[in-house]
Amino acid sequence: MMNLAPLRGTRDFFPDDMRLRNWLFGHFRDAARKFAFEEYDAPILELEELYIRKAGEEITGQLYNFEDKGGRRVTLRPEMTPSLARLILQKGGALTLPAKWFSIPQCWRYERTTRGRRREHYQWNVDIFGVPGVTAEAELLAVLVTFFRQLGLGPQDLEIRISNRKLLQSVLDSLGVPDEKFAPVCVLVDKLEKLPREAIEQDMQALGLTDTIVDRIIETLSLKSLDELDNVLSEKYEVIDELRGLFRLGEQYGIADWLSFDASIVRGLAYYTGTVFEAFDRGVNLRAICGGGRYDRLLSTFGGNDIPACGFGFGDVVIVELLKEKNRLPEFTPEIDDLVCPFSEDLRGPAMQIASRLREQGRVVDLVLEDKKIKWIFKHADRNGASRVILIAPDEWSRGEVRVKNLKTGEESNLSPDAL
Repeated sequence: MMNLAPLRGTRDFFPDDMRLRNWLFGHFRDAARKFAFEEYDAPILELEELYIRKAGEEITGQLYNFEDKGGRRVTLRPEMTPSLARLILQKGGALTLPAKWFSIPQCWRYERTTRGRRREHYQWNVDIFGVPGVTAEAELLAVLVTFFRQLGLGPQDLEIRISNRKLLQSVLDSLGVPDEKFAPVCVLVDKLEKLPREAIEQDMQALGLTDTIVDRIIETLSLKSLDELDNVLSEKYEVIDELRGLFRLGEQYGIADWLSFDASIVRGLAYYTGTVFEAFDRGVNLRAICGGGRYDRLLSTFGGNDIPACGFGFGDVVIVELLKEKNRLPEFTPEIDDLVCPFSEDLRGPAMQIASRLREQGRVVDLVLEDKKIKWIFKHADRNGASRVILIAPDEWSRGEVRVKNLKTGEESNLSPDAL
């Protein structure tokens, strides 16, 4: 027999799994729509050059890329932001700003699979184009908190750690580190929680950074409050005022107890230019649940004019792991309003007519398609969460009636089709 398992790092979605996925995606959509974001989508197959523009990043080595039959270099999308940038550039001057868009695409990365990390996953993306100030970041953080609250999670379960790429940039500038080394340093810093510190320090030294510079970087990244930042840094950086402004907006949104400052948050992707943030569980020790930030200079990398922008990506895998760990997943069962069953073949036509009428009324109706014993019918109804069983039996039908059992109350009655 052939191997029936899905490819390593990918998933099958049986009906039970789809109920969970649809429930989660429903909360994604509901949280975004509460803030008036509009949904969009794009092809899962993109031109490879959309991603290799950022050569040197880890993501370029994780592409599912190949040459198609037309000789084009293409790849399955590893993330959605470059596709979003392509759509924004297509709109050009016709785009009404601010643009608040969201999507739930499937993304692919060829990487090592671990708990919470797969080679394919779905990712909730929420982005704002056209707002240069931190009011946009505050809005995104409020969307996240709204979603977490919908799932029954609180600040005792999660925290959103915030920093700003300009902070590390300012420190490197003060130390005389060339601009071209900023992005590689960010990639290394992003791995601090995944690799031993000694390994990261060695990689920084391999970039030509002296021990003094490495020590200063590590010292800055260890800071966990803006007050500490003021005390440690010899210069007053404008970025600190920007961060304080964001935290003030968080207080006004009523989400301050979810937010914390963490200088080590930089995000590994090169296009981030300002605020960056990641959400983590408290105590379960999973990888980051989601992450995002500001990327004001993304469009120019594709030949367009830059527009202020920020957004986040939120994978579907880690949050489910967290909900399982905390026993917060609801029970998922099929939901059927009516199970219609004819007692004989000559009553199948009337049964189909009744099922059709009920469906036209918006009810979810399952029609028994074969001759089945009454015990099987009620077991099937119970297994699928049916509210009623409607039996088309000879005696009742000869009087223009059907037999109805309400499975919620146990009551039985004879009704005319019109009364259903």
